[in-house]
Amino acid sequence: MPTPPSPELRRYRGVIFGSGGIARSAHLPAFLEAPGVRERVEIVGLVDGARDVEPADGIRLLERQDQVAELGPVDFIDICTPTASHVGLTLWGLERGYHVLCEKPVALTRSEAVRIGDAARQRGRVVVPCHQYRFNPVWRRIKDWLREGAIGHWHLAELSVHRLLADPGARAQGGETPWRVTRDEGRGGVLVDHGTHLVYQALDVAGLPRAVSAWTGRLRHHRYEVEDTASVLLEYPDRLITMFFTWAARSRENLVRFIGERGTIAWVGGELRLDADGRSERIDYSAQLDKASYQRWFAGLFATFVTAMDSGAADPYLQDIQRVAAVLEVAYQAAERGVRLPIPDGA
Repeated sequence: MPTPPSPELRRYRGVIFGSGGIARSAHLPAFLEAPGVRERVEIVGLVDGARDVEPADGIRLLERQDQVAELGPVDFIDICTPTASHVGLTLWGLERGYHVLCEKPVALTRSEAVRIGDAARQRGRVVVPCHQYRFNPVWRRIKDWLREGAIGHWHLAELSVHRLLADPGARAQGGETPWRVTRDEGRGGVLVDHGTHLVYQALDVAGLPRAVSAWTGRLRHHRYEVEDTASVLLEYPDRLITMFFTWAARSRENLVRFIGERGTIAWVGGELRLDADGRSERIDYSAQLDKASYQRWFAGLFATFVTAMDSGAADPYLQDIQRVAAVLEVAYQAAERGVRLPIPDGA
């Protein structure tokens, strides 16, 4: 039985913006059910102006964001809306003194990230991006092996995601165009949707690159307004990271591979492999990688969000947002211009 929270620990009141798949399948369950989170958080409102939105667990449903003021004291907002709304809603929340939890990517340019950082520091609030793949058990093991030097100094990493199409989301059930494939709401395609996760994971183990090259385009889904395929190269003085993302595949696949001076780490499907110094290790993570497991990743993320609200430690998260935005911005610029571009100083 979970230990009840200490009387000294504050319980935070939050409002979720958006009631699509990620809100209902991951955010709400983690807030309501995860030990260590449910004792510290109370969701008091859900903002969604779409038609036929179903109520969620007795939480008050609001049609407009200005109705949040009717809920009494609110400590944070959780943004689960399309990408194009992230910057505006984040600034709106900060202006009203709310902490912010926001789906990825929070910002797509360095200037947007700076505006958010300035507003957060001025108000003394935290903005935490939903970079929940850091809590993926496979990725955590990979980082441990790299940190321990299991393959020695690594010089090449390959990260790829293959999907058949963009996630249709809830809109597809009503015959509407998925927001992810529209330029106005998605602000980008597979590089934004899947690439963001692999960008912050790459930065976690290698830091900011010296330069970026990229290609984006539509190979199969020509009705999409955004790219269905992207290739990105992150260049470092002593290593290279290659990334490939596509919604134009024939099967669903993920691959992560690190090649070092003494061996290789490879994550293929549900299996993680370490081959180094003449020894091999295989770990089957299939059961921990299905969709039902995502809630646990979010639970870990939300626990760090609560800790950040407790401490007011905003800078690590603001720096995270800015670094990811810098890489995404330069990658799109490099793809558009067909050139290799440096990462600007101060990113």
